[in-house]
Amino acid sequence: MEDLDTLVLRQAAQWRDGGLAAVLVTVARTWGSSPRPPGSLMAINARGETVGSVSGGCIEDDLIQRIRDEGIDAVCARQRPVLLRYGVSADQAHRFGLPCGGTVELVLEPLQAHSLIPELLAACTARQSVERRLHLTSGQVSLRPADADGLPRQEGEEFITPFGPRARLLLIGAGDLARFMAEMAGSLGFEVLVCDPRAEQQASWNLPGVTVSPEMPDDLVQRMRPDARTAVVALTHDPKIDDLALMEALQSEAFYVAAIGSRRTALLRRERLAQHFGMNAKALERLRSPAGLYIGSKTPAEIALSIMAELVACKNGVTLPPQAQVEGGKAAQAPQKGLRGTA
Repeated sequence: MEDLDTLVLRQAAQWRDGGLAAVLVTVARTWGSSPRPPGSLMAINARGETVGSVSGGCIEDDLIQRIRDEGIDAVCARQRPVLLRYGVSADQAHRFGLPCGGTVELVLEPLQAHSLIPELLAACTARQSVERRLHLTSGQVSLRPADADGLPRQEGEEFITPFGPRARLLLIGAGDLARFMAEMAGSLGFEVLVCDPRAEQQASWNLPGVTVSPEMPDDLVQRMRPDARTAVVALTHDPKIDDLALMEALQSEAFYVAAIGSRRTALLRRERLAQHFGMNAKALERLRSPAGLYIGSKTPAEIALSIMAELVACKNGVTLPPQAQVEGGKAAQAPQKGLRGTA
């Protein structure tokens, strides 16, 4: 499953390949509260069909009507991007369903051959970080290497939007928990890989968009070279499968490395990684185990939700208090139980 921005770009490219005129809409800036952050994308074609969202409300309806009134062929023939602002007045904010005080500035860009959408998609597929520079007078576009993160910005006559590679998630172990996590991660726009050398675990996997590998997990981690947009989660409870992969992941740039298990299991795992594989305390501090947030989870689906919530918080740069995590939460709830309990 693709993330929403990639889906918008791919659909817009397909419309143009099929001879349909299309307009790309980007949230350039916001003030106050707004439903969608800067950089959010939406595309509209000549039939009034849309993909993506810039507000989740009436702004989309107004944009479609504006383009219908002018005629999309006339919009695209003009070639020049247009800036629109919604929510300047209280009446307009109410009309378009914006939160009180919210203002959204949009860039409407008629797509042309020089818009470089296929080239942008290729860069994203290759996990390259680029910035797309749109000249607001001519409509010309260029792509340049850039940092993975950042907000859209305007520099003189250029509107610049950063694009980074999709976040990806490697799940070690192909059981029920991995299936629930894969489904959630796919809906959140992650590229999902599942690794399990056990043939009996691989046999029933058929989730669309999920890559399943029979390699030993440590070999796969070495080969994929996790970057700062990669998460690795060990789910098998088997040290022969998990430990070496965790060791490799903890020495990579992966933004999230975790393993399931009880608090006692987590303690024993850290001891093994330190004593048998020579991992130092700094590297082991990066290991999130027991994985997840403390929500009293019992079933595989609930545990998957717990882990994905922590993972997404980490991806978004949110620092959570220790009591929000499984270990701290359980200790606070039932300190007399010591190290007993599940993740």
